[in-house]
Amino acid sequence: MDDVDEIRGTAQGSAPVPLSVLDLVTVGAGHTASEALATGVRIARTAERLGYHRYWVAEHHSMPGIASSSPAVILSHLAAHTERIRLGSGGVMLPNHAPLVIAEQFGTLEALAPRRVDLGLGRAPGTDGATAQALRRTERPGEGADDFPAQVAELARFLDDDFPDGHPYRRIHAIPGPVQATSPGGVQSPHRPPLWLLGSSGFSAQLAAMLGLPFAFAHHFAAQNTIPALDLYRENFRPSAVLDEPYALIGVAALAADDEREARRQVMTGALSMLRLRTGRPGLVPTPEEAEAHEWSPMEEEFVNGWLANIVHGTPDAVREGLNDLQKRTGADELMLTANAHGGEARLRSYELIAGAYGFGGGE
Repeated sequence: MDDVDEIRGTAQGSAPVPLSVLDLVTVGAGHTASEALATGVRIARTAERLGYHRYWVAEHHSMPGIASSSPAVILSHLAAHTERIRLGSGGVMLPNHAPLVIAEQFGTLEALAPRRVDLGLGRAPGTDGATAQALRRTERPGEGADDFPAQVAELARFLDDDFPDGHPYRRIHAIPGPVQATSPGGVQSPHRPPLWLLGSSGFSAQLAAMLGLPFAFAHHFAAQNTIPALDLYRENFRPSAVLDEPYALIGVAALAADDEREARRQVMTGALSMLRLRTGRPGLVPTPEEAEAHEWSPMEEEFVNGWLANIVHGTPDAVREGLNDLQKRTGADELMLTANAHGGEARLRSYELIAGAYGFGGGE
């Protein structure tokens, strides 16, 4: 097991790079959070069966249409329903939490699913300013994010159990964790989940490069920054104990359907949901019928057209071509696909169709 590469995946079929899944655990109008979470299990199991490399969930707060406020809880449930696929956070918003708490949570996940867990870290709040204040219990909205490099370093120390002598945390141990391997009679593996840094700008790209960590970029909502951030990461990368050269994945909004019209119909639900979120009216993901009936103002149309320009959608062949082009333009080492739509069946079908288009996993 020691020679298993926990960062780099293997491309399947004719895919140019490994394909993975980012699930926002969306809650559609007329559905419950319980149904959304059950759909997440179905997507993870489907992704595992088809040959996708990993399945990540992202921390969001105070958003009715997204049920992923507690990634560690969701991942523990998924660990019990999968066997091989890598599971991880895309990501945990570290400034919202004490590093020791995250070390304990992901140490527990590592014990539940050994060598299958990724710990992706972000520095944004994953919500609005008022909710961030409620989470962080601080009067300064920027507090926490500004300390992100120090928080990452502290978390790594807890995960490795290697605070130096004289440090105030030297006798504090994240458990489950490496200290159990060195205790009398200890047989616990000292292994811990690999760290990833996430970002939508150049800050985390440079930090990941400096630390020699893998980097995940949020192309699905910050496409204009993708290539500059990846260039920063690659140009400044310093080899480390975990990586000898840069490894970057990008999150991609992608949805395939059996025909172009249905794909457009499905992605419009996500577009309307995002429009409402960006204008301070977050809610459940609307149905395709509601999106079709919506009367778009010129300003709304401009926003939606810009949003849709960065969503790879259409028939399976069209999506395959779009993903191939995107990978070629960015040089991404891995594509992490997120299918934003109202219903779980449309999202499941999309992952099956994309796998089929690349000829892997028995997808259709």
